[in-house]
This record gives sequence, C-alpha cells and structure tokens, in this order.
Amino acid sequence: MARAFQRRGEDVVAWLDADEREVLAQLAEQVLDVVSPQDDGPVTAGEGEVDPFDAIVAGLGTLSTDTGTPDPERSAGLDEERDPALDRLFPAGHRGDPEEAREFRRLTEGGLRQRKAGNLRTLAQAVLRPSADPGDPEAVVLDRGEAVAVLVALTDIRLVMGERLGLRTDDDADRLERVVADLDDEDPAAFALMLYDFLTWLQESLGRTLPAGPPRGGAGRTGGAA
Repeated sequence: MARAFQRRGEDVVAWLDADEREVLAQLAEQVLDVVSPQDDGPVTAGEGEVDPFDAIVAGLGTLSTDTGTPDPERSAGLDEERDPALDRLFPAGHRGDPEEAREFRRLTEGGLRQRKAGNLRTLAQAVLRPSADPGDPEAVVLDRGEAVAVLVALTDIRLVMGERLGLRTDDDADRLERVVADLDDEDPAAFALMLYDFLTWLQESLGRTLPAGPPRGGAGRTGGAA
C-alpha cells in the first residue's frame, strides 16, 4: 500500500510496493519512447506499430470525452500527423502563426526533449533501485535534485495519459469518472483512470514536500533537471 512522500532531512521518501514501483518504471519508459530526442523528425507511430499506451487505455474509444471543442494546443496547424501528446508536452510557442511556431519548435524542442528524457530516466532509476535501508525495503528515497526531476516526470506522464484518455478540462474528467463508475474494476478504462488518479496523488504529495530555493550541492545523484 503506497504511502505519500514525506520530508526526511534534506531528502524526501515515499513507500511503494514492488508492483507500484514496476508500474511507475514502465510508465516512465513508455513516455520516454514518446519524448526521446529523434534524429528523423517528430515521433509518430509507424505502420503496424502499437502505441505504447494501448495496453493501458485499451478499449477507451467508446469512452471518448471529446465534445467537439478544438484543443488549443492543436490550433497552430503545425503537423496533423504529429502525436497529439507531444503538443501537450511541448505547446506551440506562437499559436496564431504556424511559421513562427515551427521555428520556435526547431529552436527549443530538442533541448526540452533531452531534459524531459533525463527526468523520466531519473524516475525509472529511482523506483527500481534497492532501498538503502534493508529493514525498510519499500522506501523510495530521493535527494532534492532527484525529487525535482521526478516531479516533472510525473507531470509529463500525466499529460500523456490525459491526452490518451481525452482529459483536457475538468468537465472531461468528471464525464469520464461518471462513465467509469459503471464499469467493472477489471475493465481497462477503470484501471487507467485509477492509475491516473494514483499519479496525481503521488505528484501532489511530492510537490508539497519540496522547499523553496535551489537544491544544495548540485542537481542530485543522476543529474535530472526540469
């Protein structure tokens, strides 16, 4: 049973069992596939390829929360073949001017991809490494630099899941929760929303533990950065 992040001196610690750790690591790896720097242009699923989140949100086509309202992050008209999740992670810099938006993306997106990929690797490494305390095997201990990286990584995972689930507004979330309330607990849609809520809870608990100001002694064990 997960326990929320708490301060422990200069570090923060949460308690997660093996299954919870594995799910977080898998999610981090899946989103890493979406955001990793690419040499050949935008990340899109090739013919015959399966979207990394299909296993999590399988069957959600009948639960669409789309009301026909255009997504403001897709309004720049940059690339209709581009994965919409990327536009949640890397919003258009100039929504009213596609040419300016393309140039902004060209200049900034590569560095942002690298930083986000580093944050996701920090999350995966942190939850998979053995606890430093053999008597407390479920403890996940983060130094300040790691905590900042993990916080951003959790945010990005939620953004990608939210896009896959069609969650763009509070009304979307309320609508999906009403639909899922009538489903069996084993239904993939119910599991996906439960997982999204778990990530939200974990992210919020981590955010509350972080003090203001820069971390002491650098960026942390793995160098993750927001």
